[in-house]
Amino acid sequence: MLSGGDDGVPDGIGMARLAWTRLPTGDAEGAGPSTSAAAAGDELFSAAAVESLDYEVIENYAYREEQAQRSKFWVPYYVMLKWLFSLLIGVGTGLAAIFINLAVENFSGWKYTATFAIIKHSYFVGFFVYTIFNLALVFSSVYIVTNYAPAAAGSGIPEIKGYLNGVDTHGILLFRTLVGKIFGSIGSVGGGLALGKEGPLVHTGACIASLLGQGGSAKYHLSSRWVRIFESDRDRRDLVTCGCAAGVAAAFRAPVGGVLFALEEVTSWWRSHLMWRVFFTSAVVAVVVRSAMNWCNSGKCGHFGAGGFIIWDISGGQEDYSYQELFPMAIIGVIGGLLGALFNQLTLYITKWRRTYLHKKGKRVQIFEACLISLVTSTISFVLPLLRKCSPCPQLGANSGIECPHPPGTDGNFVNFYCSKDKEYNDLATIFFNTQDDAIRNLFSAKTFHEYSAQSLITFLVMFYSLAVVTFGTAVPAGQFVPGIMIGSTYGRLVGMFVVKYYKKLNIEEGTYALLGAASFLGGSMRMTVSLCVIMVEITNNLKLLPLIMLVLLVSKAVGDFFNEGLYEEQARLRGIPLLDSRPKQVMRNMNAKDACKNQKVICLPRVSRVIDIVSVLRTNKHNGFPVVDRGQNGESLVIGLILRSHLLVLLQAKVDFQNSPFPCGPGVLNRHNFSDFVKPASSKGKSIDDIHLTEDELGLYLDLAPFLNPSPYIVPEDMSLAKVYNLFRQLGLRHIFVVPRPSRVVGLITRKDLLLEEDGNTVMAELQSTSGLAEWQTAGR
Repeated sequence: MLSGGDDGVPDGIGMARLAWTRLPTGDAEGAGPSTSAAAAGDELFSAAAVESLDYEVIENYAYREEQAQRSKFWVPYYVMLKWLFSLLIGVGTGLAAIFINLAVENFSGWKYTATFAIIKHSYFVGFFVYTIFNLALVFSSVYIVTNYAPAAAGSGIPEIKGYLNGVDTHGILLFRTLVGKIFGSIGSVGGGLALGKEGPLVHTGACIASLLGQGGSAKYHLSSRWVRIFESDRDRRDLVTCGCAAGVAAAFRAPVGGVLFALEEVTSWWRSHLMWRVFFTSAVVAVVVRSAMNWCNSGKCGHFGAGGFIIWDISGGQEDYSYQELFPMAIIGVIGGLLGALFNQLTLYITKWRRTYLHKKGKRVQIFEACLISLVTSTISFVLPLLRKCSPCPQLGANSGIECPHPPGTDGNFVNFYCSKDKEYNDLATIFFNTQDDAIRNLFSAKTFHEYSAQSLITFLVMFYSLAVVTFGTAVPAGQFVPGIMIGSTYGRLVGMFVVKYYKKLNIEEGTYALLGAASFLGGSMRMTVSLCVIMVEITNNLKLLPLIMLVLLVSKAVGDFFNEGLYEEQARLRGIPLLDSRPKQVMRNMNAKDACKNQKVICLPRVSRVIDIVSVLRTNKHNGFPVVDRGQNGESLVIGLILRSHLLVLLQAKVDFQNSPFPCGPGVLNRHNFSDFVKPASSKGKSIDDIHLTEDELGLYLDLAPFLNPSPYIVPEDMSLAKVYNLFRQLGLRHIFVVPRPSRVVGLITRKDLLLEEDGNTVMAELQSTSGLAEWQTAGR
């Protein structure tokens, strides 16, 4: 390693040396404690095809130079673009939700209308048409996903949750993933599979936000340079958070629930300014969706009707409840916790088996599996209602607004499915032979006592629960919100029938218990509380049931937590996404930073490195960050910063910074790069060392790393509690933390008042305590 570190490079390296201590070489016995703590997970990340995001600002020379060149109008322009993008994310996500709902409702309407018309003449021909219609839609969905957008499979929420936690999975935010998610959701949901479109809508909103943040898609020539201002992972993270909230708001018409979902379930970092933009985005979605609903109410949307967007208005249902009902409601919470935990465990086992044995056999197997499940689902939903006898229509009030039986191909209660008489309906077909949104509306409906028999509800619960478990994990876009509501509302209605029968009170509605059952299953499976509670209130338009929803959610979550983790956490772990939970494990409090990295080997680069040495380091390991060392005045090795793998690849590919001299470069050659040159495209693998070709002469040249490294990365002493390191790493969204021996001297001590800067004209006055005054301040009890 070469000296010459004090040549006046204006990027803070000289100051950084004062705060850094000696770093042992990688071959020394004590190398382990001084390694980068974040490098420990790089091998895990590469094995799972994921990579950490750089939420930390790399304050190298290019960054400082760009900051200095910005005009006074840049900050207002930056803030204005953030609000403009929040508006565009809301509009884009709302339009995507409208398109998906219009397509699903019209495909379902055409399917049911044709089937009802045909079965009047031939049951088997009707069954054939119904099955082929579903099979064609599911085939289109799985073909799009397997051949064009593999990252569009599943709900996408575990991957987005990982992204906002600091982990990027390749391909999850690309343009083709967005297209595959939209059209794949239409095929899978319209094809009648036991899954929903709500989870994919969250992923869709995140994709729209990410594409806007990076200025579009360069691959498909859909990009604009004037909006390419959000080049850091930190800015993109905020936009993706807005997209997640917009997705929930569009799926459930629940803007407040969308904000709370983003806060509670997916994001790991939050602040008040982000809250305002997320709330604004959700409000825009609500306006767009409401405008579409008003337009469709005029009959311009084909079969799209009241069943299009999820909102199950039960405001005209049960007005009050007694303390006697709290016990059966608590039982609903217990059932939801048990069934939700079982659902998580079964889907985990089946998905693991599917990924280990089935999906490794190729795309054809994935397509065949999805088509086979479609055939089984169609057969069950068409054949099972025949096992139930038709029931005579009940006496309904003139003002009830319910028609028995309802006309074929329209949404409503009391489906006439192959009944011999006109005034009869099939209660099992009322659930099975409907879109999921309409079936839930039927289960939630008030003033419909004795519409369903207990035998029909139990049959549907067993069959649909099994189908939902098997379908989850197939190569199609799949959400679990609506299937969970279907399952929960079924056993909730069963408990409601029991309460009506044995309590013999006239003001008890079975639909109310169906709602509580839906909330309990979602709480037991997904383990959400606050956001789910608000979503359920918003989609049912009944604030009086808020205390009851809170009760069942608390009970179901407590029961579910006793057995396993939530659905998204389990699936994220299965996919190899290393999520950091909100708090460290208890064992970390008895460990220190040295214990966490004691088996690691430090891989350092000298400040002026030979190109061939850099290439060798990049080829022989997968680390994404390397300490950079330099010779001090006494000949000792001093750490001067951290350089990222991606930055090294940019420098090797550009070749403009190669030099013949093994000495540090001067400050006059540092303006060859802009900060944007080092930006990695969102959800992209970026550059690879295999893509860079260098000649023998170029390999013998040198490269000064000082202008491009981060001179002030976060460091912790080796004896710091691992729990404190964990909190620092997660709350700041870091990628690397250096672990060093305890510093030998104190340069200063910063307190709260030192961070309250006083602006006097153009000069910012900041009082930092010096070492000479340290004892005086400590004596004063500061």
